Amino acid sequence: MRRILIAAAFAATGAGAAEVAVDVGHGLVDPGAISARGRPEFEFNRDFAALLRPALEARGLAVRPVNFDGRIGGLAARPQAAAGADFFLSIHHDSVREELLREWQWQGRTLTYTDAHSGFSLYVSRANPATEFSGRCASAIGAMMRRAGFVPTRHHYPKRPWADETNAVHHYDNLVVLYRTTLPAVLFEAGVIKHRDEELLLLDPVRQARMADAVATGVAACLYAAPR
Repeated sequence: MRRILIAAAFAATGAGAAEVAVDVGHGLVDPGAISARGRPEFEFNRDFAALLRPALEARGLAVRPVNFDGRIGGLAARPQAAAGADFFLSIHHDSVREELLREWQWQGRTLTYTDAHSGFSLYVSRANPATEFSGRCASAIGAMMRRAGFVPTRHHYPKRPWADETNAVHHYDNLVVLYRTTLPAVLFEAGVIKHRDEELLLLDPVRQARMADAVATGVAACLYAAPR
């Protein structure tokens, strides 16, 4: 009911639906990081994006799927596929630096993990043509994540300087998907899949839905506050 009321309120403004290009990070050829139990990051990204899409649509936003099938090859092709949308959101799941990883055995395989770092984070590029707006949207998403009880990670600082420390937003200026687009753009890291406990949490459908709700609320709050 809450989502229906929000969507109705947005529709009542008379503005056309803002369109969010939701990019599933990595793909079939480049699956991204491998989790502590051997699952490719792309699969985490794809599954979360599939939940995020209806959460955004329930808030009156149009969604343009980018790379949901994992077949987009080059990074520059992702912003190209998003051209004409109002906002670009790239979905990822995080890892840690190689020197922070330890080995363990899982179902007969030697895999790597960390028990030291977990939590979400967001990234914006100062080379993006809509830097300020991108930062506001990232902060809105981070604020809604914290309000929903999710905890940020801090392990990327100081290598990635803060854009908004409170809401776990970093500057990452040379990320292709952020600076090669003409749209406001944010990269969202849902959590650290190398962390053994957090990996399991990131697979929990109830928690996934709560996270999708938080992210969609942050995106909607940002886009519907902007002049159209």
